Amino acid sequence: MRILVTNDDGIDSPYLAYLAQAALELGEVMVVAPMKQCSAMSQKITLDRRIVLERVRDYPVMGAEAFRIDGSPADCVRIVCRGAFGAQKIPDLVLSGVNDGANCGYDTLYSATVGAAMEAAIWPVPAICFSQKRGESDAVMKEQLAPILRELAGKDPGRGKVWNVNFPACPAESCRGILYDRKPAQSLLYHDRYHMEEKKEDVYDVILEAEEYTHAEEGSDIRALLDGYISVGLLQNRAML
Repeated sequence: MRILVTNDDGIDSPYLAYLAQAALELGEVMVVAPMKQCSAMSQKITLDRRIVLERVRDYPVMGAEAFRIDGSPADCVRIVCRGAFGAQKIPDLVLSGVNDGANCGYDTLYSATVGAAMEAAIWPVPAICFSQKRGESDAVMKEQLAPILRELAGKDPGRGKVWNVNFPACPAESCRGILYDRKPAQSLLYHDRYHMEEKKEDVYDVILEAEEYTHAEEGSDIRALLDGYISVGLLQNRAML
């Protein structure tokens, strides 16, 4: 199996390396990731210039071929799936993450982690996105990533769909298990507020403040995380019904 691993936190993210290491158990791994942080880009692609691609010879995962680009996460998927490395490198599976921060509810619309997976679905290549809720611990992710990856890698999500996995931020012993078929919550994970500070006459800084919601509807991805579960669900590109 040929596996493409990407993310939106950049090539130097330790969570990206952790995912690439887990993927090596399943097949041949190529890592193509942005040079820098690309969060909240959704499915943005680069059309107005050439994309610079560099081989990373000192990538910390032995056995994984690695490259970085000055483009978006969706670019990373698009250039591989559309033949930049040749037909022999077109992946059988795309993995996106592990994102530093949950991607659930309405946040999935902004997420470039999800955007990269959705780009794969267009071509069409099965894809899984993984995210870690910020908080006290990433122990659940480190313990359960490989088993969940093995399980989902053999399941076809269906046309225009991608798997979306979110890990809670609790200690491993506090995790209550895995909840499947979680639907995106009908809210954001954070309640955003903006306010302005005047810098000089007619010029302002617009500042974002975010407060995490502490409630969500039953059966949703956010509710699962708040209750200490791993959330697994499917996201659908409605244009590909």
